[in-house]
Amino acid sequence: MRDDQLPAPQPHACSVLSRELGEPVAGTGAVAGAWLLLEQPGPWGRAAVTESRLDQSLGAELEGRTAGTGIRLALIRRVEDHHEHEPAHRRWYAASTHPKRTWLATGVVAYPTDLLKLDFAALDAGDRRAVDALEHVFLDTPLLGVCTNGKRDACCATVGRRVAVEVEALEAAATAASAAPTASAGLTASAALPASAAPASSGLGADTAPAVWEITHLGGHRFAPTAVVLPSGYSYGRLDPASASRVLASARQGRMVVDGCRGRSTWSRPGQVAELAVRDALDESADGVFAVASVTATAGDPEPAWTAVVEHEDGRAYEVSVRGSYALVPRPESCGKADGTPLELRAGGVDKIR
Repeated sequence: MRDDQLPAPQPHACSVLSRELGEPVAGTGAVAGAWLLLEQPGPWGRAAVTESRLDQSLGAELEGRTAGTGIRLALIRRVEDHHEHEPAHRRWYAASTHPKRTWLATGVVAYPTDLLKLDFAALDAGDRRAVDALEHVFLDTPLLGVCTNGKRDACCATVGRRVAVEVEALEAAATAASAAPTASAGLTASAALPASAAPASSGLGADTAPAVWEITHLGGHRFAPTAVVLPSGYSYGRLDPASASRVLASARQGRMVVDGCRGRSTWSRPGQVAELAVRDALDESADGVFAVASVTATAGDPEPAWTAVVEHEDGRAYEVSVRGSYALVPRPESCGKADGTPLELRAGGVDKIR
């Protein structure tokens, strides 16, 4: 199906209802200290790692090695009109999201089983040596993964796909414009191709790695279109092409966008809310300057609450109260599911304690 044939979300779609009900996005990001992504074109099933054209036994092995760790495993594919090709080489990414050990590595493999050479324990710990067994480079530019897995949720296909396509088009146009003067000076046509058009086997570096990818699952379908920025791990919801492009451009400048941010995957859900609350209070967008030092539960069921301490790298520290409440209006948390009342997290006060 072409992108212009994708149906619009129906009035009862989970993302439409969530937006209309004003459900807060803060504190809804995936929780993961590290990410592992593997390129896999073709259709994805609901459980994409084992329901795709990736060898099922390999998918199960990768899931087994990341189970119980802080590593989030996902498949990615290039933003194209179709996904039927079988690449000679697959690109992979490994990322660590902690502010004190943030990095993004990439490489290409001829055999996806080579990914088993990674040191999964080291990756979980944010150790760069996790990728030593594979040919790789460390990137100083971020990537944006936009969830488009319609088998997980229809909203991700109908609205996520449009965002991925349009942001990729903007990226390609910008790359072509910046390369135009050089290309006219005598470079071959292939040298002037945007990064997204380069074959996966053409090299390891950022010049051949697309900045925008489709990704299998980020959680929180009702906030579609959703995306994650790596290596920071900041995830976003209710994006459109303009806001998604702004998120990626800011990440390239070492900054993050608070508006629409679901949280940094490094932190727990209350920690995500607390960090975003401090950023909003201080109007601080620089990446990597905050760390969530502690999160302490202060109340239990039926409505939980927490106190979090967020530290700035300059020594300042802030205490943030976070409270949870169950949504008053039942709604499906994902298309096709029964109505539920998701837990909504909100920040209370932000107090400077140091």
